Amino acid sequence: MSKKNSSVNLKNGFKNNKDLSNIFLNFKNKLDALKKKKYVVAVSGGPDSLALVALTKAYVFFRKTKFYYVLVDHNIRKNSHHEAQKVKRLLKKININLKIFLNKKKIIKNIQAEARNTRYDILTNYCKRNRVKILLTAHNLEDQVETFLIRLSRGSGLRGLSSMKPFTKINNQVSLFRPLLENKKKLLIKISKNIFGTYFKDPSNKNERYLRTKVRNLKKPLENSGIKYEQIFRSIQNLSLSKTTLEGYLNKIFKELIKKSNKEILINFNKYKNFSKDIKMAILNESIKKLKKNYYDLRSKKVDNLINIIEKREFKKSSLGGCLFFKKGKNLCLKVEKL
Repeated sequence: MSKKNSSVNLKNGFKNNKDLSNIFLNFKNKLDALKKKKYVVAVSGGPDSLALVALTKAYVFFRKTKFYYVLVDHNIRKNSHHEAQKVKRLLKKININLKIFLNKKKIIKNIQAEARNTRYDILTNYCKRNRVKILLTAHNLEDQVETFLIRLSRGSGLRGLSSMKPFTKINNQVSLFRPLLENKKKLLIKISKNIFGTYFKDPSNKNERYLRTKVRNLKKPLENSGIKYEQIFRSIQNLSLSKTTLEGYLNKIFKELIKKSNKEILINFNKYKNFSKDIKMAILNESIKKLKKNYYDLRSKKVDNLINIIEKREFKKSSLGGCLFFKKGKNLCLKVEKL
C-alpha cells in the first residue's frame, strides 16, 4: 500500500472497512477510558504487533497522546539484529521512531519464559525512565486460547485457566494493558497489510520444541472437529468472572497471612495449614510474586510439589522460583535464593 493510502486509512480510522473500523473504535474507547497521556508500545514486527502500532498511530489523529515504540532484540537467533532493523525501517515509513534494546543476558534454558521475563524487565524499566504507567501489548484472541490450552495441559486450576487478563499490574509503577485480546488474528493481519503492506514472521513460531507451537498447530484439527476458538474464548471469559469473585476472597486471605519483613516474606503457618490445596497454591504463588516482583504464577505442578515437601515433618528448607523456603518460628519464611 502507498504511503498516501496508509495515511488516509489512519486518519479516517479505517472507515472504509467495517470490521477494521470496529476494531479501531473499540481500541479508541478503551484508551479513552484509561485517560493517559503517554504509553509504551511493545513491538515485535509480527502482524498483531504491527496492527497495534497502526491503531496507536490512528489514535493520535483523534487524541493528543504520546506513544513510545520499543522492540527488544533477544539476541537468541543469528539474524535477530537485522530483523529488528527491518522493523525500524518499516515503522519509519509512517514517521515512527522505533527504539531497539539488545538483550545482553544469555538465555540458555527455558528459553521462551526467560525471554519473556527479560523482555518485560527491559520494557518496564523503559516505562519508569519515561514516567509511563501503561505498557501496551498486542496479545489477541488466538494468544488467549493458546494460553488456556497450555495451562489446561499443565493441570492449572481456575486462576490459571482464566488465562490472560486485559489489565495486569506488573508492579507499583507500571501496568500491562492488552487492548486487542478479543480480536481475531486474521483481522490484525489485515490491518498490518493495509498500513504497512507486509509483516515479519518469527521463525521460532514454527519451532516444534516449544509447547506453544505444538498447541498452535492444534487449531485446524480442533476447528475441523467443530471446536471453534471463539467458543473456547467465551468459556475463558466465563471463567474470568468466577476468578474475579475468587480473587476478592483470596486478597483478604493474603492480607491476613502474608507479611513482608525486610527482604523476607512471612506466612502464618498455623493458618496456612488449614486451607485447601488450591488456596495454599495461591498463597505460595502470591508470596513468590511479592518477593520476586513477578506477575506470573508458577506452574501448578511445581507449586504442588513444594506444598507436599513443606508438609513433611522433616521439612527444613526447599526452593522454588528463585526463592528459598524455610521455617522461622511460627512462620513459613521465604527469601531470594542466592546463586
